[in-house]
Amino acid sequence: VQLQASGGGLVQAGGSLRLSCAASGLTFSSRAIGWFRTAPGKEREFVGNIGWSTGNYADSVKGRFTIFRDNDKNTVFLQMNSLKPEDTAVYYCAARNSIVVRSTPFEYEHWGQGTQVTVSS
Repeated sequence: VQLQASGGGLVQAGGSLRLSCAASGLTFSSRAIGWFRTAPGKEREFVGNIGWSTGNYADSVKGRFTIFRDNDKNTVFLQMNSLKPEDTAVYYCAARNSIVVRSTPFEYEHWGQGTQVTVSS
């Protein structure tokens, strides 16, 4: 199983980025995908996840971030709008061996390498 996160970069506060998580080596459509982030000096935190089609979000990003999936392309996207400096972190995507969504990192069996998002004020 391989997960490849991409799309990170440097953006000004108020801007947008779209992260992608491309998966291979698994039956993608039947797996829950989660997004997590790790900021300097902080623990990894839940950002959002998606099961069949509905995204779930941490309160800190609700209304600004949207998760959606394209099963034909084995890819999940994280659309991030109205970015804030506190969104600065390395963002990771992860897959479960189940379609049932969870919000804690230890419940995800497969992880991508992470992509850096930096939001300047």
